[in-house]
Order: sequence, then C-alpha cells, then structure tokens
Amino acid sequence: MARYQHLPIYKLTYELLGRVMLVTKDFPRDHKYTLGQKLRDEIISCIVLIYRANSSEEKVKIINEILEKILVMELLIRLSHDMHILSIKHYAGLVEMTESLSRQAEGWKKSASKA
Repeated sequence: MARYQHLPIYKLTYELLGRVMLVTKDFPRDHKYTLGQKLRDEIISCIVLIYRANSSEEKVKIINEILEKILVMELLIRLSHDMHILSIKHYAGLVEMTESLSRQAEGWKKSASKA
C-alpha cells in the first residue's frame, strides 16, 4: 500500500477539511446541510482521490478528477461568500488554500505526465 499521508497535497487537503468543518458549523441551518455539506463532501472525495492517485498507475486521470473537485470547492466557497454566509477573513483563507491545492495538483500532474 502506497503512503499518502506524507504528501503535501494530502496534508493541505486535510487541513482544509478541518478548517471547513469549523467554518460551516456556523452556517445558517438553511445552508449548513446544503452548501456546507456539499463542500465537506467534495473535500473528503478529494482526499480519497489523492490516495487513489498516489497508488495508481494512471495518476494523470485521477489528478484531473482532483482538479475538478477543487474547482467545485472554489465555486462553493465563492457562492458562500457571495451569499454573505462566509466572512471575508474565512473566504480569503479558504481561497488561498484551494489555490495552493490547485497549484500542487497541477505540478503533480505535470510530473506524472513525464513518467
């Protein structure tokens, strides 16, 4: 079984999950179980995909799925901010984390393409 917990992209995704868990607990009830839950689910799916990509021969295909999940996360975060559910402070921190995830996934994809 391939190790994945040492990967910077895994560590950042796990950190993002923890932060989102804290932030979404304060969402209004109308949005906690829609926007909040969807965002948490996307991050958890991303963690699973990181594990799969790390242990797979077809890394590029799975990394593309990770990049798609990140786009969905960014959309949900932006929507939460635009609906005034998410403060500018939390929004900025989460955007910074998702942008870093995106850069790491792109780098991983580039590296996997060469192999």
